[in-house]
Amino acid sequence: MIHTFKAVGQPMLLDVGSGAVHAIDDMAYDVLSLWNDHTPEEIKTQLKDRYAEAELEEVMGELRQLEEIGALNAPDNYDDVQQVHETGVVKAMCLHAAHDCNLRCKYCFAATGDFCMGERKLLPFEVGKAALDWLVEHSGHRVNLEVDFFGGEPLMNFPVVKRLVEYGRSIEKEKNKRFKFTTTTNCVLMNDEIMDFLNKEMSNVVLSMDGRPEVHDRMRPTVNGKGSYAAIAEKAKEFARRRGDKEYYVRGTFTGYNKDFANDVLFLADEGFEQLSVEPVVTDPSCEYALKEEDLPAIRDEYERLAQIYMDRRANGKWFNFFHFNVDLAGGPCLRKRLTGCGAGNEYVAVTPDGDIYPCHQFVGREGYRMGSVLDGSFDRDIQARFARNDVLHKEKCRDCWARFFCSGGCAANAEAFHGDISQPYDMECQMERKRLECAMAIYAKEHAGKQEK
Repeated sequence: MIHTFKAVGQPMLLDVGSGAVHAIDDMAYDVLSLWNDHTPEEIKTQLKDRYAEAELEEVMGELRQLEEIGALNAPDNYDDVQQVHETGVVKAMCLHAAHDCNLRCKYCFAATGDFCMGERKLLPFEVGKAALDWLVEHSGHRVNLEVDFFGGEPLMNFPVVKRLVEYGRSIEKEKNKRFKFTTTTNCVLMNDEIMDFLNKEMSNVVLSMDGRPEVHDRMRPTVNGKGSYAAIAEKAKEFARRRGDKEYYVRGTFTGYNKDFANDVLFLADEGFEQLSVEPVVTDPSCEYALKEEDLPAIRDEYERLAQIYMDRRANGKWFNFFHFNVDLAGGPCLRKRLTGCGAGNEYVAVTPDGDIYPCHQFVGREGYRMGSVLDGSFDRDIQARFARNDVLHKEKCRDCWARFFCSGGCAANAEAFHGDISQPYDMECQMERKRLECAMAIYAKEHAGKQEK
């Protein structure tokens, strides 16, 4: 399968089977639009008013050479790759330090912290300790393990987070494991002690901010209904400054209220944040701030606008990274990762303050998805096997999609929420992801071409 597209003014070719990506010119783009359904003579006839015959023959010769070396129309059927369908060891855990929050974000999938479970609570140390022990036990021979302290707001339970990190470090040598701890925070409780601890112990820290103050405050109020931007902005900026070259990023959400979300990305960049991600809201389409099918043309245009400004800034000394515009075309993830995605329910699980195990943080509380408990050692291998089989090769909607080896079939939690089936991707998510990928590939091509010219 081949996919041709234009993004930020650049004609592009993706060969799905080989993963080869080419920046091309307009003539090659027009030839490729006819390549698989027309003979060479038919192509020349259809394009003779735009291009000279000799030039068309030269381009077609180059395309035939790409086919000969396996970089064009390469086979893209991986149905015989069986090892990706096997259940794996568990290597990552989302550990819910708090089912409570000091904000009341309107779009919160966790129901403002309690995950629709009706009771706000904090993770007891003993349950967290059992969760780390469970992860070690189920990680097989894997040495590197990932634990993300999540919520709600995990810093509401900071003393327990500190003790659990200390416990994890204390067993690393004995168990031949290395913990990579991360956390996600709304920054409300940030202070010097917390900043120092996070910078020392956390491999990555996610700061939740939506962008412009009016955008942020509209969706992320405090418990008393007031906007939270003023309470967190300087703390977040100070933390990013202290973070230095260690990993962090600001993670925001855009809604139907701010379809001009590029302005929020640029605002955050102007505030000094260099690592940014602003994600589309996922909610009931009847919700007043939902993104709807009719919004897609405007959203695609906004990604295109952001991509152009992004390249201009990076080329002119105002460098920042936007998560969705990063794509590694030289290396990238292994085949297993490309086919299976995040590993939710198989290699990755979430654990609640009660010790219950779920496929990921977004499945917490959903009926039929409790996988067991770290307190009694139970673990539903049948659910794990179902998620292990939920790779991109088993999703009918994905079989003919050019983006499938980049998005790995999308989010299982969104699929289940909208279709009641983890194997049926959420279409809005798919359409936005395809546009982001097109922008990312064109940006990669243009930026690397600029480096080669220098």
